[in-house]
Amino acid sequence: MSGLCREVVTLQLGHYSGFVGTHWWNLQDASLCYDPDLPPGELQSDVLFREGLTLGGQVTYTPRLIAFDLKGSLQTLRKEGSLYATEQDSKTTLSWQGQIMTHEESPPSKNSFLQDLDKLDQGELLVEPDFSSSPALVPHCSGGAFAIETVNSTLERVQKAYRLEGIVRVWSDFLRLHLHPRTISVINQYNHDGESARLEAFGQGEALLQGSVLEELEDRLHFFVEECDYLQGFQVLCDVADGFSGLGSKVTELLQDSYGGRGILTWGVAPVSHRDSSPIKELYHMMNCALGTVHMANHSSFFCPLTLGGGLGRRPAPPTSFPLLSYDSSLWYHSSSVLALALDTMTVSYRLRHNSTPMWQLADALTVSGRKVVCAYGSVPFPMMQSSCLPDALQACQDALPWKPLSACPELVDGRCFGQSVTLKGLEGQNLVSPLVPGTEPPSPLHCAWSGLEVLDMYIRSHYPSTPLAVQLVSSPSKLTSPFPQIFSPILDPQGLIQSQSPTTAPVVSSVPVLTCVQSSVAVGQLLAELQKSCSSLDLRRVAPSFLSQGLEPAELAESLEQLRSLAYRYRDDSGGTLRSSSEEEDD
Repeated sequence: MSGLCREVVTLQLGHYSGFVGTHWWNLQDASLCYDPDLPPGELQSDVLFREGLTLGGQVTYTPRLIAFDLKGSLQTLRKEGSLYATEQDSKTTLSWQGQIMTHEESPPSKNSFLQDLDKLDQGELLVEPDFSSSPALVPHCSGGAFAIETVNSTLERVQKAYRLEGIVRVWSDFLRLHLHPRTISVINQYNHDGESARLEAFGQGEALLQGSVLEELEDRLHFFVEECDYLQGFQVLCDVADGFSGLGSKVTELLQDSYGGRGILTWGVAPVSHRDSSPIKELYHMMNCALGTVHMANHSSFFCPLTLGGGLGRRPAPPTSFPLLSYDSSLWYHSSSVLALALDTMTVSYRLRHNSTPMWQLADALTVSGRKVVCAYGSVPFPMMQSSCLPDALQACQDALPWKPLSACPELVDGRCFGQSVTLKGLEGQNLVSPLVPGTEPPSPLHCAWSGLEVLDMYIRSHYPSTPLAVQLVSSPSKLTSPFPQIFSPILDPQGLIQSQSPTTAPVVSSVPVLTCVQSSVAVGQLLAELQKSCSSLDLRRVAPSFLSQGLEPAELAESLEQLRSLAYRYRDDSGGTLRSSSEEEDD
């Protein structure tokens, strides 16, 4: 790989983080290319992936990833993975000479997608005749670069429509790539399913990072970090609505103390709906979000909530809707795929092969004056017509911006914003400038720009004329391969563009353009202020004493909520206006 590689270590903390992370890694896996005859892509995969060797000497390419989840959350996936498995794994030497009785539990059943992956590993998956000259066995050498390329190309040629909506139970049910044996860590103190031993409160998660859990985390961090030549930092995906919120607070504190000066970009993810929810659990979710936000923001370069829900409180607005998507917000499998697509674009700036922006530089530009919480918006997919150009697509949005909230922060119409990073990804082969014939009157100033970057920059500045802005334009799209859910409008073509004529059948969408924005704005302050006010109005000792019995002292809770209030106040605008009047502040 050419150029300086600034490596990133990724941490996933929690089960919904696993859903978002699995879609994210599947997207990265689908974009890997091992053909030496092809020019290197715009994104440098070595930032996220590491090379290694199996015991048999085969080259491997696996995510630089540490993932924590609860007992019972893996289902068919082995904790150690299958990458380094040998025949000796199944052999056990016994010294006992007496009678032995064996009780063997039936393994969980695998869905059709996982079954096909197993067939690929065993060289049994046939390529369908419609996509190949004749059916042939696919040679597959588990874990190697050739193997990964074979998996990608074969699944693309087979083009099977895996309908996993009703059968996905855990994130490993749709994981398509191998993980390193040091990636997965299971927390055995708490159960993924069942009514007892659930990780539900912030204090439970805080208390976890000690003893064996701390030792295991430090061991895995040292393993992945010490092999990096130039570590630029960590990206952390953490569930914020359950007890993992407390664990994430302690993990980011550990990263800050042990790897000072490195970037720590924390994405706090939350589903639209929770399984087996109840009024008391909704209260828990809100308190966990509030505490996790303030603590992880304190210990991170920036903290960005990611959710398609309408808010982080107990009575959120309806889920975010997108004009060209038809997704079921109650399905984690669906909502996490949308967030992963957006995250793939939002993280482009520090993964570029050339002219990349390091994590710390991106964070510093967005967190001026201690505003450590940022919000995200996305246009998933970006509405672009076939045979159109970027100026036409942006002008069609008229006065409204094309993106929708990804952080439960509604867009403010007056454009009060302190800084933002905007990225458009996936318009490969499309016209980025207007193809007007010389002498033709341009419909808008956008049609006079000389480059796609200038078009995008001019458009954003027309809405935010005085806001510091960073703009990235990446041509390569997010490649969608099985089993990414087909949640797209039937008017899209396989490249995710709007078709000029209504199709007779809905095509399989294999890539999409995506526009995202990460910004620091007054809207963040309003979100934090409302969350703080809702939490402060509750008397937990009366309505939820069990939340305080999990290791969190009332004084600690009061201090954290006061920190959240102070953080929200930092987002008052510079024109003299505030989020609320001073009298309202004093009343609170």
